[in-house]
Amino acid sequence: MAETRRGTRGATKRRTKRGTGRETKREIERKYEATPDTPVPDLTRVPGVAGVLDRGVMELDAVHYDTPGLRLAADGLTLRRRTGGDEAGWHLKFPVAPGVRDEIRAPLADALPGELAELLRSRLRRDRAVPVVRLRSARAVRHLVAADGTLLAELSVDTVRARRLPDGPRTAWTEIEVELADGADPALLDAVAARLREAGIHPSTAPSKLARALAETGTPPAPAPAPGPPGTAGAAVLSYLRAGTDALVTYDPAVRRDLPDAVHQLRVACRRLRSALRTHRRLFDRNVTDPLAAELRWLAGELAAARDEEVLDARLRAHTAALPRTLVHGPVRARLRRRSRTRSAEARRRALAALDSPRHLALLDGLAALLADPPLRGAARRDAGKALARAVRADHARLAARIDHALALAPGHERDLALHEARKAAKRLRYAAEAARPALGKPAGRLAERVKAVQSLLGEHQDAVVARAALRGLAADARAAGEPSFTWGLLYGREEAAAATAERELPGAWARAAAAGTGAALER
Repeated sequence: MAETRRGTRGATKRRTKRGTGRETKREIERKYEATPDTPVPDLTRVPGVAGVLDRGVMELDAVHYDTPGLRLAADGLTLRRRTGGDEAGWHLKFPVAPGVRDEIRAPLADALPGELAELLRSRLRRDRAVPVVRLRSARAVRHLVAADGTLLAELSVDTVRARRLPDGPRTAWTEIEVELADGADPALLDAVAARLREAGIHPSTAPSKLARALAETGTPPAPAPAPGPPGTAGAAVLSYLRAGTDALVTYDPAVRRDLPDAVHQLRVACRRLRSALRTHRRLFDRNVTDPLAAELRWLAGELAAARDEEVLDARLRAHTAALPRTLVHGPVRARLRRRSRTRSAEARRRALAALDSPRHLALLDGLAALLADPPLRGAARRDAGKALARAVRADHARLAARIDHALALAPGHERDLALHEARKAAKRLRYAAEAARPALGKPAGRLAERVKAVQSLLGEHQDAVVARAALRGLAADARAAGEPSFTWGLLYGREEAAAATAERELPGAWARAAAAGTGAALER
């Protein structure tokens, strides 16, 4: 009977998401080509490895699932139902970097668990995950340990038999896999790789078992279709739209997993897509693109509360922490924590409700349809450089008008509103310049960088405006509770100073961006 492995990968760090049955761990591994007769060299010659322990052989049986069009595999995701060993269950793997994946696990069940289905919602949409490949592996396991017995890495020699489902071609191969243990130095993988290379063992050309099985048993995931004739405005903008749509799909599960900065990145993806559709509306049938732009605005709005609360909470906490203790009067930090918990929870519920809505699915379907069959007009066939430069100059003129209007107003509420509108125009210009960079080169890149500086100042100004409103509310709550309001007033004054500083620096930053956005500067 094959030995059941204990205390191996289960020893790596796992995080259970509250309210679900899923566990997450970071998987850092490398794969190598091998044959059934490939000898594993003596790895005690690797610095830090004091021993190599034989942990026996286990039989693993995994059925991999995907959409009929292999949408998950195309994005580098793996979804499998595995039996055998001590890690039976459903496993969903998200790529993080080459050789690094986040593996999310759910208990073994006949059907795809709901907690994993929600993480796949942006990719599955209205499709069902169906079995596509069955992998059966005999895994011979060795543990690489330090002198004190600490696990450093696990090396396995896997003899794999793969079959395309339901009853398609078969293939087989042997590979070596080395996975880093939790807390171990990643440099160990480099040292092991060097030792294997000395023995004539080289890295696998396939990023995963699934990718290899798909390639060897039939048609692998189809590449994305070409966006259009090279060098045309339509091709350039469609390429940008595809990248934005990919980001939208990618950050949907990241928000659900509550990963750092995920809400911000998802909101940015919405804004980039919407800006591109508006800036380049001449290229498309607006009967198709205008409704998509409206839905992108809706989704960004639903995410706004969560993102704005993240920014405000981090800002107020940082500014409070920077105060000398003698200037912090009353339970300031405790009040900030209570406010953050209440507002953040409600904002997150709103964001997740939007992502779970049929409206969001319809938006993703609409973007996919746009990319699959672009509703291009005749203007899309024009030279990319000329057409995109024209669009950038139009957005540049819009920003110039808004900044001139804002700076002409007296300081106060109306000027604050006008500067916020200028910030929106700055984002649109920056995104337009970034989209044009492949066609226009360094001039567009320089403009994007300088407009980003303008956007940052306008963002700092707006953050200070929002913070002042929040501080007024906090001060009122503190007074009502009989607490000192001194610290809230002090923080309010500092936000006023921050806004004033941003306003003073804005004309200089805008002058530099304006120079980069002239017609001559954007000539090819």
